[in-house]
Amino acid sequence: MWLAAAIAVVALAPKLTATTDEASFLPSHYESIQAQNLQQRAFPQAATPAAIIVLERQDGTPLTAADSKRVAAVGQALSGGHIKNVTAVQTAPATGNKKIQIISVQMPKPEGAQGKNQTDAVKELRSALQDRLHGTHLKGGITGTAAQNLDGQEAGTKAEAIVGAATIGLILVLLLLIFRSPIIALLPVITIGAVSQIATGLIGWANDLFDLKTDSSVSSMLIVVLFGVGTDYILFLMFRYRERLRAGEDSRTAMVSAIARVGEAISSAAGAVIIAFLALVLSTLALFRSLGPALAIAVATTLLAGLTLIPAVVSLLGTKVFWPSKAWRQEPKGARFAAIGGSMGRHPGRYAAASGLLLAILAAFSLGFHSNFDLSGGSIPKGAESTVWQKELLKGLPAGATEPSEVYLRSTAGTPLAKAGLDGYKAKLAAVDGVGNVADPVLSKDRTVADFRVTLAEKPESSSAIATVKGPLRDTAHHAAPAGTTAVVGGITSVFVDIQAAVDHDYAVVFPVAAVLIMVILGLLLRSVVAPWYLMASVGLGFAATLGASVLIFQQLRGEPGLIFMLPVIMYLFVVALGTDYNILMIARLREEAREGRSPREAAALSVRHAGPTVAAAGVILAGTFASLMLAGGSTLLQMGFAISAGIAIAAFVMALFFTPAVTALIGHAAWWPGRVGGRPPAPPGEGTLPTPLARAGQEGRRGGAGGMP
Repeated sequence: MWLAAAIAVVALAPKLTATTDEASFLPSHYESIQAQNLQQRAFPQAATPAAIIVLERQDGTPLTAADSKRVAAVGQALSGGHIKNVTAVQTAPATGNKKIQIISVQMPKPEGAQGKNQTDAVKELRSALQDRLHGTHLKGGITGTAAQNLDGQEAGTKAEAIVGAATIGLILVLLLLIFRSPIIALLPVITIGAVSQIATGLIGWANDLFDLKTDSSVSSMLIVVLFGVGTDYILFLMFRYRERLRAGEDSRTAMVSAIARVGEAISSAAGAVIIAFLALVLSTLALFRSLGPALAIAVATTLLAGLTLIPAVVSLLGTKVFWPSKAWRQEPKGARFAAIGGSMGRHPGRYAAASGLLLAILAAFSLGFHSNFDLSGGSIPKGAESTVWQKELLKGLPAGATEPSEVYLRSTAGTPLAKAGLDGYKAKLAAVDGVGNVADPVLSKDRTVADFRVTLAEKPESSSAIATVKGPLRDTAHHAAPAGTTAVVGGITSVFVDIQAAVDHDYAVVFPVAAVLIMVILGLLLRSVVAPWYLMASVGLGFAATLGASVLIFQQLRGEPGLIFMLPVIMYLFVVALGTDYNILMIARLREEAREGRSPREAAALSVRHAGPTVAAAGVILAGTFASLMLAGGSTLLQMGFAISAGIAIAAFVMALFFTPAVTALIGHAAWWPGRVGGRPPAPPGEGTLPTPLARAGQEGRRGGAGGMP
């Protein structure tokens, strides 16, 4: 059935395409989108240049009159070159300091997969430009939105290949070390590889059906989500399968028992992740509204495969799945985790205090979080042509020249605008702190709308430029508008201002809704109203600790201006949702031990001993797969890779292994209220003289030996 589904989906599903237009993610009530709509009605032919050709002398000296004539000739040649999708080429005079001269290139609106019409035009322009500059004293390159999109796509393709290779390689190596079996190592690679094709096809159908927009970063995320989460679920299942084989069950019966014992925990963990992802449909931004369902579909498909496809394959292979290793037949002593569990059982307060203090210290750094909107600079390598010539452009123009802001003044009565009022309005805009210059207004055909092009003093995506547009520029544009007119501020910086407002709204809506829904799942799994509260509190503390660690590394130590604006939401997706997996696995084992009559401290000791190796192995694999994003290049994926992998490590090795079992041991049987657990059952005949499980755990820990999953 899975093979048939994979073939059908690959053959019939639409291709998953992505958009790079940030404005397309915002709803229409935001000012930047209102400005964009007004511009399209009043100035349908006017637009910010899609590409900017930057030229300068090879020796770095100021451009001469002859050089400027050569630049004009290059522009004329490119204009007459009949390059497809190039609608206009305009050569500007040399800048005031004569350091550079630019040629603006207009193109139609991006169309096709990732704006293919524009990126193809940039490729042809780059080739034609270098041909025209050969043998001259000039050098040049192309930057601007279309060029950045092209370089970003090429970097993304390379990043996807690197992330895929690193993820699969890491999974193979770690599973070989854990199980010493090439069959188990290849199992997730082959099965999840097929599942990923189904998930991608389903996401493509969902995008078409609900008109969702997918960001260009989704492909890399899908790789690590599918392989990371899928491998985790396979680990959860295989550890229990091996445990039941050691108990003497045949392979088919052992698989039935394994699914019966761990299936609920896997389903609950996946359910928490799916709900957390689906909560993003409440987001204001179309970026997150589409990202959430896409990842939810991926996890749901992986869950279904983990409960049906993987058991079917393993059942067919039987014990041969462990070939050539024979170690699965013997139960290791698990001394390291037994020692940790025994110590925690004796001193849960110390473990709770130490792990909680570590989380609190890291969380304190999160107060210094600053947003950074430089998406193109963060995802494009520093050596890419658009990045290099973007910097060269700053030699002669204000930083905001590549993406100027636009102030549109509109007559409310539909009458022509008076010139005297326009001159005074321009002067007030030019006086705003943070504005580099304001061009003379351009009037629409009916003279009812005026466009004031405002060049900011700082880069359009910088925090200072965003602060300028958000505060003084918008305030002045609105309040200084002459009687009978209204004004709106557009441009990419205005888009960033509105995205920031939308993200702040999402923090206040999406996070609480997801937390409540995850708590409901935990309550149903544990049949408790107490445990979900401190579990979610620990997850929230882990989220803050992860954000604090990212601020410490990137803002404090590396000196970067801020973290990518979407990082807290991405962390929420993976740290809160996926990190809950390990808490669920550990708390489910704690409840299982408590229901068998263990005391709270004994339950904590045995849970760490038995579930600890599973959590540790799964945490290493999942953290490692996300860390592979750091190899892709660009600060955006570097920050995402670090933050998510650090968050997964904190969730597995601090919260699940120490904080959760220690706090549960301190709370005692009240953690399961109103459910009833506890009360040791009568000991079988002859067992009364044996040491308690807690004492045995401590004794085994003191004896030492190799760790491993029983």
